[in-house]
Amino acid sequence: MKLFNVDRYHVQQMMTWFTDEASLRNWAGPGFRYPFTDTSFIEDLKLDDFISFSLISCDGELAGFGQFYRRNDRCHLSRLVIAPAFRGKRCLSGRFEHQKISHILIALLSEFACQHLEIAPKPGNLSLFVLRHNLPALNLYLSLGFEETQYPEPIGLEACLYLVK
Repeated sequence: MKLFNVDRYHVQQMMTWFTDEASLRNWAGPGFRYPFTDTSFIEDLKLDDFISFSLISCDGELAGFGQFYRRNDRCHLSRLVIAPAFRGKRCLSGRFEHQKISHILIALLSEFACQHLEIAPKPGNLSLFVLRHNLPALNLYLSLGFEETQYPEPIGLEACLYLVK
């Protein structure tokens, strides 16, 4: 599994992963338009503002997507998603053999993000937002060592949690 720059084909594939407004909002937050078009989806992804990567399987399939940027002097991960066909699955070979695909995406993206943003990969330097009711994502992040932390200012979304690792 490797990270690659996002291309238009990856974005078109990702659009098929969100078949209702609730699943889109759980992933992208309230600022994403629904129903979306090719143009609105690309605009709302803010590919020019956030560094974005696709996780590609050993077979060349799009397995996941994630973005990152600097926020409050931390490496902030955002819009993390695993393709429906890869959810709950483990890598079958290579460096990440037997690891969950979701863990691989977060590990690779975190490693690259810290290097790119020149933020030391030490405790407290990774952050992300998650909606309280998105239990699969919340449980994943907690299992990886993220902890709920008070955000330094109002988030503006009542059900949103700020997690730091």
